[in-house]
Amino acid sequence: MSDSPRLLVFAKAPLPNTAKTRLIPALGARGAAALAEKMLHHTLRECTAAAIGPVELCVAPDRDHPYWRECTLPADIEVSDQGEGDLGQRLWRAAARTTTTGEPVLLLGTDCPQLTAARLRAAAAALQEADAVMHPARDGGYTLLGLNRVESALFEGIAWSTAAVARQTRERLVQCGMRSIQLETLTDIDEPEDLEALPADWGFAG
Repeated sequence: MSDSPRLLVFAKAPLPNTAKTRLIPALGARGAAALAEKMLHHTLRECTAAAIGPVELCVAPDRDHPYWRECTLPADIEVSDQGEGDLGQRLWRAAARTTTTGEPVLLLGTDCPQLTAARLRAAAAALQEADAVMHPARDGGYTLLGLNRVESALFEGIAWSTAAVARQTRERLVQCGMRSIQLETLTDIDEPEDLEALPADWGFAG
């Protein structure tokens, strides 16, 4: 197995009234979409700067959507479709096809500006010492899940978008006999109160 993980970044097109809708009361539809777009590009820059492995952007709705056709991405970013199904099914497919080629995987979204290049490098290093690594999120989810091998149980029957996600995933890791390392808890930007965790110079405020 390669020591270099593939970074799979999951993102949906940052469009008004579809992206970061829980932030609309604070930022308006266009402001929420603008923040989603800024976080998308920030995440890709940090993943590239980490220089720990190939970066693949897994998009929704799909690569043929006008936003993705017109979006300017770094030249070395691979783009793939998330496909159909719930979040667990989409994560499972992407992770499984990656690990079957012998690559470890780091799964992440674009909602956590605190996932810096330094933290990504640290997560990749930790993954060399365990079967899995996780950065939990303050809301009970996780901002990053790194895996050396994939089990379908890690993604089936999880109460996605609830405060139980990280706990349930940790339980599944134990059930699958996978040794995991828990990294520091970070903040996903989902609710208006999360905006205070953004870099001060980004200019977004509730």
